[in-house]
Amino acid sequence: MNSSDHSSQNITDLVQHTLEDLGVRDRAGVQELFNQLEVRLQDYIRQIRDSDEFKKISRGETLERGERHPSVDTEAVRVLWLGRKQGIVRFITDNWLAPAPPELKREIGQGLNALRASVEEKIASLINPPTVVNEPEQGIDITLPGTRRTVGVRHILRQAMDEITEIFFALGYSVEEGPDIESVYYNFEALNIPEDHPARDDQDTFYIDARTVLRTHTSPVQIRTMEKLQPPLRIIVPGRAYRRDTPDATHSPMFHQVEGLAVDTHITFADLKGTLDYFLKAFFGPEVRTRFRPSFFPFTEPSAEVDISCLFCGAQGCRICKQSGWIELMGCGMVDPALYSYVHYDASVYSGFAFGMGVERLAMLKYGVQDIQLFFQGDVRFLRQFR
Repeated sequence: MNSSDHSSQNITDLVQHTLEDLGVRDRAGVQELFNQLEVRLQDYIRQIRDSDEFKKISRGETLERGERHPSVDTEAVRVLWLGRKQGIVRFITDNWLAPAPPELKREIGQGLNALRASVEEKIASLINPPTVVNEPEQGIDITLPGTRRTVGVRHILRQAMDEITEIFFALGYSVEEGPDIESVYYNFEALNIPEDHPARDDQDTFYIDARTVLRTHTSPVQIRTMEKLQPPLRIIVPGRAYRRDTPDATHSPMFHQVEGLAVDTHITFADLKGTLDYFLKAFFGPEVRTRFRPSFFPFTEPSAEVDISCLFCGAQGCRICKQSGWIELMGCGMVDPALYSYVHYDASVYSGFAFGMGVERLAMLKYGVQDIQLFFQGDVRFLRQFR
């Protein structure tokens, strides 16, 4: 692809097309697209810097009535590039990164992170322009750096949880929350987990006392919600959970979950499969395929494990998917009718399904993170990649 291929195209129109639409099929083409975007970004910044109003502000002068303050144009540039719903960075994520073939995702992700950092840096320099001070004896030193104000961003796990939540909002789900310190009744008993179940062993669960634990999942909120609301019910429950795991690359004693519950008349396993297939394609990209395998959970019957086609090898088989072409991702199933007795639902009338996923696992797969501990160590070298 020549450098002039898209030079005459409107910049917003460019990012609203997929790479396939643009005829980009290799890393060189991806790099060229990001180079064009960087040039266009510099043009926007240069126009503001070259304005008489910006030069006046830099010299510490006051604008006259009717003159346009540079902050107006700066905000317009920020919205154009970083707008949450219609910004260029958002369009690149949805239209270039999400549907891209596996071999180009890393290149696009790196280019996207670099572009976002460049936009934030240049906007910060416009918000806080260096004030030019006239010094008759020494002259004007235009090489002095300006004061930069770092723009804060959400943590990558919060970004992932918000994206998951927005997808389920579109399906008509609402968010419910509950306490991190939970009773044994809500954490185990009301979820059909008997006293002799391994999860109730103090080697697996943080017990505060004999009847109180740090919740091992966000499922207790499902019971609490069903106690206070009657069907139809469609909720997701994002939040922290705790288990006595030794920290390593794939385990942490504190982690984040998003669980979901739908209860209504005539809900079937087909509804469950359709819901999760839609969610996983929306989160990872339309090329992802899903597979459901029989499993067992105390609170669902029948139960299943959900796999997705490997994001790294295109389901051809690699080290990450153990040559199977599939990656295990989450658990789900139809709500066991025994649970309805705890919340006074009529099991002969209502049916439902439930599912649960680890936010860290989804984020690790989507962004290629190899060690779960990186999410919690506060290393800015890692975190700034997701600005």
